[in-house]
Amino acid sequence: MKFEELLKILNGEAIFSSSILLAGNVSVNDIRKQLTRWVSGGKLIRLKRGIYAVAFPYKDIQPHPFIIANKIKKASYISLQSALEYYGMIPEYVPVITSVTTGRAEEITTKIGRFQFRHIKKDLFWGYKETEITSDTKVFLACPEKSLLDLLYLTPQSDNIDYIDELRLQNMGKINPEVLKDFAQRFGTSKINRAAKMIIDLIKE
Repeated sequence: MKFEELLKILNGEAIFSSSILLAGNVSVNDIRKQLTRWVSGGKLIRLKRGIYAVAFPYKDIQPHPFIIANKIKKASYISLQSALEYYGMIPEYVPVITSVTTGRAEEITTKIGRFQFRHIKKDLFWGYKETEITSDTKVFLACPEKSLLDLLYLTPQSDNIDYIDELRLQNMGKINPEVLKDFAQRFGTSKINRAAKMIIDLIKE
Protein backbone atom coordinates (compact mmCIF):
# COMPACT_ATOMS: atom_id res chain seq x y z
CA MET A 1 0.00 0.00 0.00
CA LYS A 2 1.18 3.48 -0.84
CA PHE A 3 0.96 6.26 1.74
CA GLU A 4 -1.39 8.22 -0.54
CA GLU A 5 -3.80 5.27 -0.40
CA LEU A 6 -3.74 5.38 3.40
CA LEU A 7 -4.59 9.08 3.37
CA LYS A 8 -7.56 8.37 1.08
CA ILE A 9 -8.79 5.66 3.44
CA LEU A 10 -8.48 8.05 6.40
CA ASN A 11 -10.49 10.72 4.54
CA GLY A 12 -9.08 13.59 6.56
CA GLU A 13 -8.87 11.84 9.91
CA ALA A 14 -5.59 12.45 11.73
CA ILE A 15 -5.69 9.55 14.20
CA PHE A 16 -6.53 5.97 13.35
CA SER A 17 -6.36 2.37 14.49
CA SER A 18 -4.35 -0.07 12.43
CA SER A 19 -7.39 -2.35 12.43
CA ILE A 20 -8.93 -0.30 9.61
CA LEU A 21 -6.20 -1.64 7.33
CA LEU A 22 -6.82 -5.29 8.13
CA ALA A 23 -10.12 -5.73 6.28
CA GLY A 24 -10.15 -8.17 3.39
CA ASN A 25 -7.41 -10.48 2.17
CA VAL A 26 -4.34 -8.75 3.61
CA SER A 27 -1.25 -9.89 5.45
CA VAL A 28 -1.11 -8.70 9.04
CA ASN A 29 2.68 -8.89 9.01
CA ASP A 30 2.89 -6.83 5.81
CA ILE A 31 0.64 -4.14 7.28
CA ARG A 32 2.69 -3.99 10.47
CA LYS A 33 5.93 -3.71 8.51
CA GLN A 34 4.48 -0.93 6.36
CA LEU A 35 3.30 1.00 9.41
CA THR A 36 6.77 0.63 10.96
CA ARG A 37 8.35 2.01 7.77
CA TRP A 38 6.00 4.99 7.75
CA VAL A 39 6.79 5.70 11.41
CA SER A 40 10.53 5.45 10.71
CA GLY A 41 10.10 7.72 7.69
CA GLY A 42 8.35 10.42 9.74
CA LYS A 43 5.01 10.03 8.00
CA LEU A 44 3.21 8.56 11.01
CA ILE A 45 3.53 8.95 14.78
CA ARG A 46 2.92 5.88 16.90
CA LEU A 47 0.78 6.87 19.89
CA LYS A 48 0.49 3.38 21.36
CA ARG A 49 0.22 -0.15 20.04
CA GLY A 50 -2.20 -0.09 17.12
CA ILE A 51 -2.94 3.66 17.32
CA TYR A 52 -1.24 6.14 14.97
CA ALA A 53 -1.38 9.81 14.03
CA VAL A 54 -0.57 11.32 10.65
CA ALA A 55 2.54 13.50 10.99
CA PHE A 56 3.13 17.03 9.72
CA PRO A 57 3.17 18.02 6.83
CA TYR A 58 0.92 15.16 5.68
CA LYS A 59 -1.64 16.53 8.13
CA ASP A 60 -1.08 20.28 8.40
CA ILE A 61 -3.28 20.84 11.47
CA GLN A 62 -2.43 18.80 14.54
CA PRO A 63 -5.52 17.48 16.36
CA HIS A 64 -6.33 18.94 19.76
CA PRO A 65 -4.49 16.99 22.50
CA PHE A 66 -7.81 16.19 24.20
CA ILE A 67 -9.02 14.28 21.13
CA ILE A 68 -5.71 12.42 21.02
CA ALA A 69 -6.23 11.35 24.64
CA ASN A 70 -9.77 10.19 23.89
CA LYS A 71 -8.50 8.17 20.92
CA ILE A 72 -5.62 6.57 22.83
CA LYS A 73 -8.06 5.16 25.40
CA LYS A 74 -11.68 4.90 24.38
CA ALA A 75 -12.96 4.22 27.90
CA SER A 76 -11.70 7.55 29.19
CA TYR A 77 -12.60 11.21 29.54
CA ILE A 78 -10.56 14.37 30.15
CA SER A 79 -10.60 15.33 33.82
CA LEU A 80 -8.36 16.30 36.74
CA GLN A 81 -5.86 19.13 36.12
CA SER A 82 -6.38 19.28 32.34
CA ALA A 83 -10.11 19.84 32.67
CA LEU A 84 -9.65 22.33 35.51
CA GLU A 85 -7.15 24.29 33.40
CA TYR A 86 -9.55 24.19 30.44
CA TYR A 87 -12.27 25.74 32.62
CA GLY A 88 -9.83 28.36 33.92
CA MET A 89 -10.16 27.08 37.47
CA ILE A 90 -6.45 26.66 38.22
CA PRO A 91 -3.72 29.14 37.26
CA GLU A 92 -0.99 26.67 36.27
CA TYR A 93 -0.20 25.46 32.77
CA VAL A 94 -0.62 21.67 32.72
CA PRO A 95 1.97 20.03 30.42
CA VAL A 96 0.48 16.52 30.73
CA ILE A 97 -3.00 15.73 29.40
CA THR A 98 -4.83 14.08 32.28
CA SER A 99 -7.75 11.68 31.93
CA VAL A 100 -9.53 9.07 34.00
CA THR A 101 -10.28 5.60 32.72
CA THR A 102 -11.87 2.37 33.83
CA GLY A 103 -8.88 0.63 32.26
CA ARG A 104 -5.28 0.31 33.33
CA ALA A 105 -3.55 3.40 34.70
CA GLU A 106 -0.58 4.48 32.59
CA GLU A 107 1.36 7.42 31.24
CA ILE A 108 2.15 7.53 27.53
CA THR A 109 4.82 9.80 26.10
CA THR A 110 4.67 10.51 22.36
CA LYS A 111 6.22 12.98 19.95
CA ILE A 112 3.11 15.10 20.24
CA GLY A 113 2.60 15.11 23.98
CA ARG A 114 2.35 13.26 27.26
CA PHE A 115 -0.89 11.61 28.27
CA GLN A 116 -1.65 10.37 31.77
CA PHE A 117 -4.56 8.02 32.50
CA ARG A 118 -5.64 7.50 36.11
CA HIS A 119 -7.78 4.48 36.96
CA ILE A 120 -11.21 4.99 38.46
CA LYS A 121 -13.74 2.30 39.28
CA LYS A 122 -16.66 1.77 36.92
CA ASP A 123 -19.35 3.06 39.26
CA LEU A 124 -17.57 6.45 39.36
CA PHE A 125 -17.29 6.72 35.57
CA TRP A 126 -19.84 9.49 35.06
CA GLY A 127 -20.07 13.29 35.23
CA TYR A 128 -18.72 13.92 31.72
CA LYS A 129 -20.25 14.80 28.38
CA GLU A 130 -19.30 15.21 24.76
CA THR A 131 -18.10 18.80 24.58
CA GLU A 132 -17.22 20.93 21.57
CA ILE A 133 -13.77 22.40 22.21
CA THR A 134 -13.17 23.73 18.68
CA SER A 135 -15.52 24.43 15.79
CA ASP A 136 -15.14 20.86 14.49
CA THR A 137 -13.88 18.89 17.49
CA LYS A 138 -15.84 17.22 20.28
CA VAL A 139 -14.30 15.31 23.17
CA PHE A 140 -15.47 13.52 26.29
CA LEU A 141 -14.79 16.03 29.05
CA ALA A 142 -15.72 16.03 32.73
CA CYS A 143 -17.90 18.86 33.97
CA PRO A 144 -16.20 21.29 36.41
CA GLU A 145 -17.61 19.65 39.53
CA LYS A 146 -16.61 16.11 38.51
CA SER A 147 -13.13 17.25 37.36
CA LEU A 148 -12.48 18.64 40.82
CA LEU A 149 -13.92 15.66 42.69
CA ASP A 150 -11.98 13.20 40.52
CA LEU A 151 -8.79 15.02 41.49
CA LEU A 152 -9.67 15.00 45.18
CA TYR A 153 -10.64 11.32 45.03
CA LEU A 154 -7.38 10.27 43.38
CA THR A 155 -5.13 12.44 45.59
CA PRO A 156 -4.19 11.10 49.04
CA GLN A 157 -5.06 13.34 52.01
CA SER A 158 -6.85 15.86 49.83
CA ASP A 159 -9.58 16.46 52.40
CA ASN A 160 -7.71 19.19 54.25
CA ILE A 161 -7.77 22.92 53.78
CA ASP A 162 -4.03 23.15 53.14
CA TYR A 163 -4.28 20.96 50.05
CA ILE A 164 -7.34 22.79 48.78
CA ASP A 165 -5.57 26.13 49.29
CA GLU A 166 -2.59 24.80 47.31
CA LEU A 167 -4.87 24.24 44.31
CA ARG A 168 -5.38 28.02 44.16
CA LEU A 169 -8.85 27.54 42.73
CA GLN A 170 -10.21 30.47 40.73
CA ASN A 171 -13.34 31.26 38.73
CA MET A 172 -15.28 29.43 41.41
CA GLY A 173 -18.51 30.64 39.87
CA LYS A 174 -18.19 27.72 37.46
CA ILE A 175 -18.89 25.37 40.37
CA ASN A 176 -22.54 24.78 41.22
CA PRO A 177 -22.54 24.06 44.98
CA GLU A 178 -25.66 21.88 44.79
CA VAL A 179 -24.20 19.80 41.96
CA LEU A 180 -20.89 19.50 43.82
CA LYS A 181 -22.67 18.33 46.97
CA ASP A 182 -24.80 15.82 45.03
CA PHE A 183 -21.80 14.46 43.12
CA ALA A 184 -19.77 14.18 46.33
CA GLN A 185 -22.50 12.09 47.94
CA ARG A 186 -22.48 9.78 44.91
CA PHE A 187 -18.81 9.04 45.57
CA GLY A 188 -19.89 7.48 48.84
CA THR A 189 -16.80 8.40 50.86
CA SER A 190 -16.51 10.65 53.90
CA LYS A 191 -13.24 12.03 52.49
CA ILE A 192 -14.94 13.46 49.39
CA ASN A 193 -17.89 14.79 51.39
CA ARG A 194 -15.51 16.63 53.72
CA ALA A 195 -13.50 18.08 50.84
CA ALA A 196 -16.65 19.16 49.01
CA LYS A 197 -17.93 20.95 52.11
CA MET A 198 -14.64 22.86 52.39
CA ILE A 199 -14.92 23.97 48.77
CA ILE A 200 -18.57 25.00 49.18
CA ASP A 201 -17.56 27.08 52.22
CA LEU A 202 -14.90 28.78 50.07
CA ILE A 203 -17.49 29.56 47.40
CA LYS A 204 -19.74 31.17 50.02
CA GLU A 205 -16.96 33.41 51.37
